[in-house]
Amino acid sequence: MSDVRIDALVRDGDTAPLLAWLDDTHPLEIADELTRLDLTETAVAFRLLDRERALEVFEALDPFYQQRVLDGLRDDRVITILEDLDPDDRARLMGEMPAMVAKRLLGALSADERALTTLLLGYPEESAGRLMTPEFVSLRESMTVTEAMEKIRREGLDAETVYALPVLDDHRRLIGITGLKSLVLASPDTLVGDLMTTEVHHISTDSDQEQAARLVSEAGLIALPVVDSEDRLVGVITVDDALRVLEQEETEDFALSGGSSPLGSPYLSVSAYRLARSRAGWLLVLIATAVLTVNVLQAFEDTLAKAASLVLFIPLLTDTGGNSGAQSSTAVIRAMAVGEVRPGDLPRIVWREAAAGVMTGLVLATAAAIPVSLIYDAKLALVIWSTLLVICTWATSVGAMLPLIARRVGVDPAVISAPFITTLVDATALIIYFMIAKLVLGI
Repeated sequence: MSDVRIDALVRDGDTAPLLAWLDDTHPLEIADELTRLDLTETAVAFRLLDRERALEVFEALDPFYQQRVLDGLRDDRVITILEDLDPDDRARLMGEMPAMVAKRLLGALSADERALTTLLLGYPEESAGRLMTPEFVSLRESMTVTEAMEKIRREGLDAETVYALPVLDDHRRLIGITGLKSLVLASPDTLVGDLMTTEVHHISTDSDQEQAARLVSEAGLIALPVVDSEDRLVGVITVDDALRVLEQEETEDFALSGGSSPLGSPYLSVSAYRLARSRAGWLLVLIATAVLTVNVLQAFEDTLAKAASLVLFIPLLTDTGGNSGAQSSTAVIRAMAVGEVRPGDLPRIVWREAAAGVMTGLVLATAAAIPVSLIYDAKLALVIWSTLLVICTWATSVGAMLPLIARRVGVDPAVISAPFITTLVDATALIIYFMIAKLVLGI
């Protein structure tokens, strides 16, 4: 039934084929289809799912669509779903709900689940503490493998993962970590302390969640232990939550680098008005900065009057400079995002990018100067050749420099992105162009 449209099944009103489709379809696909329905249709389809399958589908939805599902359900069904969620997923959902709604739903939870959720909501937004799950299985180094496996069987059902197992001392301080594989393959009387590794990646509750997610990705971890100010283990961040954070951060950076504000919601859930609002402010700023280009042209009006042919090459030069700067900034921002470079690497990075700009400029300048010399004259070709070489070097240097400076002063490097660098390079490229033209042409 892969070709059947769920919206048509819902509108038809015959539940038999809809039930058959829901039974035969993977929860991820069901979740994707639910995002394309209106509120009423979503509620109709979701009510037909059994408890276990409904939870799988619900967990696969974005918080925006999770709220839509809850809006279409009775209060008792809503509480059942919230009770079954992992504490970190529940805290994430409630963190995006209106405060009064979240407070009402929180009060309806069981005491244990309410306590776990309140604990997570008490940490700052976008912190490792808010991202972690407090449900985990920990071991002691003095345990035998038999004792450890018994504890895993006893507590593992409620834990989000049992594949990475922190080892604690008597004061709940993290001293090592081991894996389920090591326990399964070891002899029953082996001590956990003999199987654990003491070189443990961990992070504090107040650390940024992107930093935590990057650590999970770079170290190839299944779970990252989270400790409080006294180095006591309070939770773990699992790989699936880390990947979700990285996706969110990449989405935000992509929006900023394109000159618009992050939407913060799935694209199809956003109105045309909100799309326009996310873009208009940035475009107004870019228009204001583009005034620099107009002022430069006005300042060199006499130069243009004496050599009108210079106007023909303005788009070529400004576009080349803007594209070179955008390439450089994109590479540096990406390298910063994955932790390959730091603000302290500024001199080295600018030198590398400037060298790359020189080499690129030589190729582009030669390619452009040859036809210009054949169609116009050698002096104008020399102007174009020299300008392209200088502009490419300058643009790549600026593109590398500004994101690093932005990070150092506490500004998101993605904000100092392609549109801003392009606008800046456009204005400075014109100054370079006209100065070289006046020097070579003697005007």
